[in-house]
Amino acid sequence: MGLLLDTHYVFALAGAPGRLSQREIHVLRDPPAALVVSAVSIWEIRLKWDALHGSGARKGPRGPADILEVLARQNITFLDLSYTHAATPLLVALPHRDPFDAILLVQAQTEGHLLLTRDAKLLPHPLAISAEAAR
Repeated sequence: MGLLLDTHYVFALAGAPGRLSQREIHVLRDPPAALVVSAVSIWEIRLKWDALHGSGARKGPRGPADILEVLARQNITFLDLSYTHAATPLLVALPHRDPFDAILLVQAQTEGHLLLTRDAKLLPHPLAISAEAAR
């Protein structure tokens, strides 16, 4: 079992940590299981990087190529998005319709991982885990 990282944590590992708790920093530095990054998160990062605020500033803190370069130097397992992932229904439905959240949870479900997240909308899901609960 691994910890599939929600996109926020992918940004953090790539050097754009935002505000992380001490427990989140500890889990990312000394994880209790393998850290897994999905192609879905890289896609979400690309979409944010390509999107602009009204001011003209990018919505993402780092570009996807830059993030991949940084992650490649770390002990990360990368997970591709497969046809099986795309076709598999999520066994426990989400209360909202975010497609990135849904497919990350499907990948966790299919691959036997837990989704490490801080998203309050996701944490009630049985496949989601917070850094505080990760031991």
